Amino acid sequence: MTLTPADADKILADNFAPWVLDLGLAVVETGALHAVLRLPWTDRLAREGGALSGQALMAAADTATVIAVSSARGAFVPMTTVQQSTTFQRAVTGADVLIDARLSKLGKRMAFADITMTATGANEPAARASTVYALLG
Repeated sequence: MTLTPADADKILADNFAPWVLDLGLAVVETGALHAVLRLPWTDRLAREGGALSGQALMAAADTATVIAVSSARGAFVPMTTVQQSTTFQRAVTGADVLIDARLSKLGKRMAFADITMTATGANEPAARASTVYALLG
């Protein structure tokens, strides 16, 4: 049983640090092996020059993986990041970003995901990430 976006938003509110919640992430879609979150544009997340900071994108990708795993398992379970690799392909300025996390493998103790981060209105991703998680519960 997958989670609804409202269920996933509650997981965000109940399980993430205040600074992650300050990113303003909202769950747009959930499915059997994926989740899509929206990272809203704000000048607070921009670095010098006006582009969205890579740290914000990395945190959003990491968070989206937790929601994708939770959706696939039907509930939140304790988990921790084992590895994350991110490539930045183009700057994001003045636009929200859709964070699309897709599980490539979900086992009993490990999960693997590929994340695509695309500015709204763009045809090409701004960044891509891959994550590996240890499932603790």
